[in-house]
Amino acid sequence: MRLSRREFSWALATSALVAPAARAADVSVKGGSADAALTAFLDAAFEAELALDPEQLTSLGRKEQQDRFTDPSDAAAAARLAWRRANVAEMKKTFDRAQLGEDARVSYDMWALELERAEASTKWRGHGYIFDRNGPHTGLPNFLINQHRVDTPADMEAYVRRVAALGPTLDVYLDRAQASAAKGIRMPGFAYDQSIELIGRLTSGAPFGDGADNALYADAKEKAAGLVTAKKIDAAAADAFTARVAQAMTGSLKPAYDRIKTWLETDRAAAGKDPHGAGALPDGAAYYDAMLRLQTTTDMTADEIHELGLSEVARIRAEMEVLKAKIGYAGKLEDFFVFLRSDDRFYVANDDAGRAIYLKKAEDYLAGMRARLPEQFGRLPKADLIVKRVEAFREEPGGAAHYSPAALDGSRPGIYYVHLADTRATPIYEIEGTTYHEGHPGHHMQIALAQEMTGTPEFRKNYFYGAYGEGWALYVERLAKEMGFYTDPYSDFGRLGREIWRAIRLVVDTGIHAKGWSEEQALAFYTANSPQPTAKIRSEIRRYFVTPGQATSYKVGMQRILALRDKAKKALGGRFDQKMFHEIILGRGSVPLPVLEAQVDRWIAAPG
Repeated sequence: MRLSRREFSWALATSALVAPAARAADVSVKGGSADAALTAFLDAAFEAELALDPEQLTSLGRKEQQDRFTDPSDAAAAARLAWRRANVAEMKKTFDRAQLGEDARVSYDMWALELERAEASTKWRGHGYIFDRNGPHTGLPNFLINQHRVDTPADMEAYVRRVAALGPTLDVYLDRAQASAAKGIRMPGFAYDQSIELIGRLTSGAPFGDGADNALYADAKEKAAGLVTAKKIDAAAADAFTARVAQAMTGSLKPAYDRIKTWLETDRAAAGKDPHGAGALPDGAAYYDAMLRLQTTTDMTADEIHELGLSEVARIRAEMEVLKAKIGYAGKLEDFFVFLRSDDRFYVANDDAGRAIYLKKAEDYLAGMRARLPEQFGRLPKADLIVKRVEAFREEPGGAAHYSPAALDGSRPGIYYVHLADTRATPIYEIEGTTYHEGHPGHHMQIALAQEMTGTPEFRKNYFYGAYGEGWALYVERLAKEMGFYTDPYSDFGRLGREIWRAIRLVVDTGIHAKGWSEEQALAFYTANSPQPTAKIRSEIRRYFVTPGQATSYKVGMQRILALRDKAKKALGGRFDQKMFHEIILGRGSVPLPVLEAQVDRWIAAPG
């Protein structure tokens, strides 16, 4: 899965991409010149791709087309696929792969692979659940609040126009959801309930009614006030901007939310009482197989992933037994899980003071790890990182922490987000591992280093493959233990709890989608093997129901990275350098797992 890949409009695709392809068609060079020409070709294609994706441009810190959203229609998706087919064909016609250098061949192969992935993604596009808890009804307001930067009056004008475009854009998503439902593709009933509740939050407060300002409206006011402080507009101009935002929210956005809510409430009965996995959808087995391939970048079957999960759960439980005995708890492991879920010492107060303590602990762990990064890494990222509570309008008790990348130009830091709606669902013994996963040396470090790469095509700095990225972030949780962190035994148990959580995902995700497990079966297996709070477990299970295959990427990726490290240690013996191994893993950006293995193999085979 990439950081942000959206649909393209046909008109823009044809106009923006013909010229780069035509210029590259005359290239007939070899060696280093051929490599440079391929990079130029791919950079031109990626730049044109960005020109068709206003949201991605904004995410990268750029301001072109920041008055619109990316076209989410099916026609745009078909146009995008047609363009990619033509572009890959042009690349193959223009460049002789055999004449390219080693890294250029990797770029060539990855760009070709993207066509295969696009074919699969487009084929199964209608099977995706649009209005789950992370759908555009929550994602687009969050995007405006956190990623649309306002430095000038023109930026604020673009913001106002984007707010006005929210309603029509959401209507396109609604059309797609209705078309899928007509084919028997509906998300589980609980996802309808979640989104109905979320829309209630998103349409509360001013300017919709009484009470505190709605989060989007408050953001508009804050951004306009920032221009007044910077003396770029006066107070009257700021009031005019916020008045236009209020008009767009009440006149266009609110009716669109009302239409979505009405449809969700009406269609809810057809979803049934009990949640279903992908296997219950039309062609569901083939769909799930395709999702596993896309998410893991391997050919592992559901049965193979399921068995790997069972094996890893058993191994980690054995390690938990040893640590439990070291802590001095004499009861059964399952009883220890209950103790960890219920004892007050493992939770901060469920108020603002408690939440501040939680965030401070995360910041302290980040600072401690940051000071020791040079022990394991030769390059460190320049981009800054902050820890932040998830915005109230999209916050969920027990929701998983997540990361949002920094802007390429440094205008926005990387953000490590934490759900703190219910602190009883976020135990403090998990903070340390979560911080290493989301921050240093996990997602923030890996993604920031990729963004800061030189001498490689731009698309490789910005694409994201879940098995690689999530596998790396889980790998570094263990690496931190090897470095001597987790000095608190409960925090160390939290590390094991986080690793068994990812092993459980292999079992439960395949159980739900390939073996027909019910929600209660999934909850029973998860609860029996994890110390996590019940609210978090239920949130996780429901996440798996609505995103088939995604949860398998973490452990599959981690296992592959660990296997590659063991392979390199065995082959190189005393010449093995872990700092160099990490550079090999991180040095060329996010890649599919087979490409990563080839990189390590070349390092092993290199002389000296």
